[in-house]
Amino acid sequence: MRASGYRATARPGGRSEVVRTAHGSTGNGGVGGSPVAPGEMAGTVAKLRAIVQRHSARFERAIPLIASENLLSPYAKELLISDLHSRYAEGLPGERYYEGNEDVDEVENLCLDLARRLFRCSFADVRPISGTVANLAVLKALTDPGELVGTSRLADGAHISSAAFGAFGLRGVKPVYYAWDEARMTIDVPRTREILRAVRPKTCLFGLSLFLFPMPIDELRPTLEEIGARGWYDGAHVLGLIAGGEFQDPLREGCQVISASTHKTLPGPQHGILLGDGLPPEVAQRLQSGAFPGVTSNHHLNAMAALAVSLAEHLEFGREYARRTVANAQALAAALHARGFDVLAADLGFTRSHTIAVRVEKEGGGAQVARRLADVGIISNKNLLPGDKSPKQPGGIRLGTPEVTRLGMGEREMGRIAGLLDDLLHKGRPAAEVAAAAAELKRGFTTLRYCFGAGEAAYRYYDLVGRPPS
Repeated sequence: MRASGYRATARPGGRSEVVRTAHGSTGNGGVGGSPVAPGEMAGTVAKLRAIVQRHSARFERAIPLIASENLLSPYAKELLISDLHSRYAEGLPGERYYEGNEDVDEVENLCLDLARRLFRCSFADVRPISGTVANLAVLKALTDPGELVGTSRLADGAHISSAAFGAFGLRGVKPVYYAWDEARMTIDVPRTREILRAVRPKTCLFGLSLFLFPMPIDELRPTLEEIGARGWYDGAHVLGLIAGGEFQDPLREGCQVISASTHKTLPGPQHGILLGDGLPPEVAQRLQSGAFPGVTSNHHLNAMAALAVSLAEHLEFGREYARRTVANAQALAAALHARGFDVLAADLGFTRSHTIAVRVEKEGGGAQVARRLADVGIISNKNLLPGDKSPKQPGGIRLGTPEVTRLGMGEREMGRIAGLLDDLLHKGRPAAEVAAAAAELKRGFTTLRYCFGAGEAAYRYYDLVGRPPS
């Protein structure tokens, strides 16, 4: 009777009664659910809408400096909420396990063509649904449990994917840590060569979550070839900079494959991607199998379509956007340094990416500083820096410029943002005054740039129904 939407319940005196379950319009709100008063769930939905609308308004007023966040273009958003959200497609174009995928196949082939063109490569797979899932696909394809994999330590800027409690642990591989040059915020090449020759990992991962400078892949390439190790690059943070010609070119420097998310310096949807060039057919096949059925089933077709729009936009606007993103990061770092902040790698120009790292122990530590900044509408995150022990109480904060650049801010605005941090954290200006000044600065930068549909409201809440739920 459950299939028909009914079930039997015991009643006092031993009698039973058939009542409607979750498929019906009465009862207790579903098997195992608690009683629902008329109108209660409509009120819950209205509350959820109000919370998300409040969130949109909060970020419209805020200065967003999270290095891993960006804004989607209106044409990409349009596809993100399309009927593709409701559909399913397993496998590759032309080789699906579901019918009705003719249009999906065409969209995915376009997306693959755009990815290969943008990154000048012969292999792409757009089925991973996030950067970490893309990393898992590579691990599934190219490693076996128990193997050694070269990587950086979390305190040196690595992503949690390479930790024992992350994707490395799920695959059962063991990290071999590179030596680190704290002053230069990059791998210590001579010492790392010795480590790699001693332990001979089969795969070496390059890529960071605190990504200030290009990785020395080209310098380590002879060592990788000597020990027979495969180079793998996690480009999640710098993907848009790579595509815009403003960072490094991992596929030409010694890495066979790039895994990445697609929503940081590449201003696309939250999704994932795999890229490669000159791959042996068996490696390409293993990567495809790693993506599906290895770590995905359906690959979020709406996000894949939105990614295709974002790739096309980056081909059109990406070079200028990437250039300005890096210039803004360098300007923000220099302005903070001039105001007495301990910005890392000052002797090297602070950064060559979208990210800067600031040691704020004298200002109260990373956790406290990030919270104080958020309270005045400046959004950042606490971050481990070399030598830190606790990820919950690190000594630094991480600041990034992808979103403020997407809004049209430039080097002048970076100076004003640095002044706000100085006012709050050094000069003791009242928080309410700093918050008002931050909101006033942001008021002139709430529309999108570097995309089709430029000038559209960046934080618009799309009210599709036009009335409250009932």
